[in-house]
Amino acid sequence: MKARIPKHREFIINFPDSIPEAKANEGWAKLQQIVEDYKKAHNGASVYAPTFIEDCEADVKKLQEEYGFEYTVEYVQ
Repeated sequence: MKARIPKHREFIINFPDSIPEAKANEGWAKLQQIVEDYKKAHNGASVYAPTFIEDCEADVKKLQEEYGFEYTVEYVQ
């Protein structure tokens, strides 16, 4: 059986080695919470939803300031 995932955009998150592991883990948990909150607020919509990036980017930027990670948005197929 085959499943096709449409071309979509993803956040690519990178915590530099200079960030302590405990802080990176805490930041990652908060990023995961953004995804869970998005699903709840959008009737179970996934990260493949067309507006996921736009809907979540402000929250990701706030966490970026607090936790010092780097991110890009990339197209994935």
